[in-house]
Amino acid sequence: MEPVSPEQVADFRRFNRCLTHRIGALDDHYLGRDRPLGEARLLFEIAEHEGPDGVSLRELRSRLGLDAGYLSRMTKTLRAQGLVRLSVHTEDSRLRTVRLTRAGRAEVTEQNRRADSLAAGVLGRLDPGGRARLTEAMATTRRLLRLAAITVERVDGHHPDGRACLDAYADDLDVRFPEGFDRTDLVGAEEVSGAAGAFFVAYEEGRPVGCGALRRQAAGTGEIRHVWVHADARRLGLARRVLDALETEALRRGWTVVRLDTHAALTEARAMYRSAGYTEIPAYDDHVYADHWFEKRLSR
Repeated sequence: MEPVSPEQVADFRRFNRCLTHRIGALDDHYLGRDRPLGEARLLFEIAEHEGPDGVSLRELRSRLGLDAGYLSRMTKTLRAQGLVRLSVHTEDSRLRTVRLTRAGRAEVTEQNRRADSLAAGVLGRLDPGGRARLTEAMATTRRLLRLAAITVERVDGHHPDGRACLDAYADDLDVRFPEGFDRTDLVGAEEVSGAAGAFFVAYEEGRPVGCGALRRQAAGTGEIRHVWVHADARRLGLARRVLDALETEALRRGWTVVRLDTHAALTEARAMYRSAGYTEIPAYDDHVYADHWFEKRLSR
């Protein structure tokens, strides 16, 4: 991957300063209320994700990327204001949960009204074409920021996150393939562990949202299997990120050729493989779900 240029870093920081100023993020009374942005955002997240038992502090910490001590201080402040209640989860005494009070729900409603008004005020100063360009640019920015925050990590073939991804992958294929999908076709843990191969999981805010497998096929040749991305994380470019990780791992092992096959129903997968430099080749196996076969020669 090419290094980030100083100009790109400067542009990113300039954008951050412009945005935080425009939305009033530095104001201790965000949206004209008696709290800073951090506490307002915490109230919003509780409202968005609380269930019958509220939402666990552990989930909030992971979702927002907050230090445990900082989250605890904010939660205590909101409790002192009568906006939230803290309790212990009914099914797991190790988890502390938080939920909104009636006053907390009213506060979130008012926050949302004021936030909508702020957004409408900013957009209202632009003509319709400018609004369209800005909202399109923001959608692109959000997509790329999500992708930048996702990590792709190598895990053991037996890792529960990896097996959970494969289960979800199998569920998807069972719906998409006219003939359905037999889970016995999934790679075994031993095929993608140690010297035999590798397995990668993509994580967003601690949640597994994608995977990919690599196994040895022949001398100097690896086979890529089960490149999958959760429906909520598609159209970010994450599948290509997983594919890059698999290719890098193949090179690290001295495998200079990688192959894969795919089903006729997976048209978007074929398009991605071609755009990534894969060339369609004759069948190299008699895989029951294969209609197209691809190969790529890797270079350092």
